[in-house]
Amino acid sequence: MASAAIGGSHIVSSAQAGALFGWQLAGLIVLTNLLKYPFFRFGPQYTVETGRSLIEGYADKGRPYLWVFFILCAVSSVISAAGVGLLSAVILNSMLPAGLAVSAPVTASVMMLVVWALLIAGHYKALDGVTKLIVAGLTVATVVSTFVAASKGSNVQPGFVQPSPWNLATLPFLVALVGWMPAPIEISAINSMWIKAKQKLSPANAADTLFDFNVGYVTSALLALFFLAMGALVQYGNGEKLEPASAAYINQLVQMYGRTIGEWSRPVILLIAFMCMFGTTITVVDGYARASAEALRLLRGRSELRSHSVGLWVTGISVVSLALILLMQNQLAGMLKFSMTSAFVTAPVFAWLNLSLVSGNRHLSGGLKALAYAGLVFLAGFTALFLANLTGLVG
Repeated sequence: MASAAIGGSHIVSSAQAGALFGWQLAGLIVLTNLLKYPFFRFGPQYTVETGRSLIEGYADKGRPYLWVFFILCAVSSVISAAGVGLLSAVILNSMLPAGLAVSAPVTASVMMLVVWALLIAGHYKALDGVTKLIVAGLTVATVVSTFVAASKGSNVQPGFVQPSPWNLATLPFLVALVGWMPAPIEISAINSMWIKAKQKLSPANAADTLFDFNVGYVTSALLALFFLAMGALVQYGNGEKLEPASAAYINQLVQMYGRTIGEWSRPVILLIAFMCMFGTTITVVDGYARASAEALRLLRGRSELRSHSVGLWVTGISVVSLALILLMQNQLAGMLKFSMTSAFVTAPVFAWLNLSLVSGNRHLSGGLKALAYAGLVFLAGFTALFLANLTGLVG
């Protein structure tokens, strides 16, 4: 989950939130992480207490619950994979020397082919350890850069007029920010499958599992604030036009680090950012493929998940997401906005599915249950406002 969170919401959404609006959206980032917390926590909690994954829990509640998850998961799989895949391809293109520059379709095709080959061959497990080191490297670089930028003071130009994010015109940006913060909620179901598999190899009690989850979740939330701080301290109000979620924005992102910790860091940060997003792409394709295959297995009433079923889903997600990437190759901003908005709109449904599984659990504290209901109201209300604005009923 950490790789998907840092690769998606942090590099793009959090940094841009700071660059566009300074510190004004820090509260929304904290609130979103807080109100989504129960729905992500229910994954490891349900699995360690019952020995079953969330997806098996949906099946236990009835086929309609499982069908809802399966359909939304299958659709989300190609949208999310296309979003992170296109961003990875754009970063990779930025790394190539001018003499070796190739078109975005070629870069994206080669990259998705490598992702597919690694997953089919099973070599992604070796890459998983490398990805964790890459994420750690990006984390250290961001924290150090933030403190260095803070020591240099603000870059706000005289006469700069502070824009407000609190209006309907900026609602699409807020929706995208919340949608992938810290990750799409369906990642909780994928995470519960990984925890179940891990429990078979190395059993752990509920306290240890939840402690590991809490450390990872809080770290991800804090890191989102560090990325926001980088945007607020380096880019906000400096007179430079922000290029939201385009190839030019990747260069601006790298410049943030270059200005604070030195020009030497630019190629290093580009490599780290690419590896982080590449690892995210692998995680997304693999995770959604396993979740979709598992849901389909349960719908068919089969006793166990077959490896070739996962391989078929990996192939399907890779092919369809690549088609989406090629269709929107020159529209990184649009692709990312589409991916994040889709995650936002489906979030209340996935949140409700998770809450429905644990609402009668006697081990669920009153405070956590209240927070979950507050989160569900927040997500549903925010989604209703967005859809009303989108259809012209509001604004």
